[in-house]
Amino acid sequence: MVIYGVAILAACFLVGMFCGEIIGSLMGVDSNVGGVGIAMLLLIVVIDRLQKKDMLSMPAQSGLAFWNAMYIPIVIAMAASQNVLGALTGGPLAIVAGGVTVVISWFFVPIIGGKKAKESEIEFNRTNPLKPKEAN
Repeated sequence: MVIYGVAILAACFLVGMFCGEIIGSLMGVDSNVGGVGIAMLLLIVVIDRLQKKDMLSMPAQSGLAFWNAMYIPIVIAMAASQNVLGALTGGPLAIVAGGVTVVISWFFVPIIGGKKAKESEIEFNRTNPLKPKEAN
């Protein structure tokens, strides 16, 4: 059932939102700063630990997989509702900060994933791109 695991998702979301509000108030901003990102990271950590301890049933894992798939469109919808025009007209700092964050994230993906660059590349068969090319 999809309902299993929603409590974990909701708890991570609430903790993330609370932390985002605290960070915003500490910075003197009347806004949530990073709450959704904190919630997503917390959700990843909690699910990983529960899976390693074998404390998640299969229905809970399938429910979490469903809500994880739904979480990205929800985050995009939340980001679209923010005042992007105000950030762009407020100065180049928002654009520079976003660009630097993306570039740094690109470099950390292989490190966090634990794979070398050549290991992550997959060669595909030209006749059937969905079938991986067999190793020689």
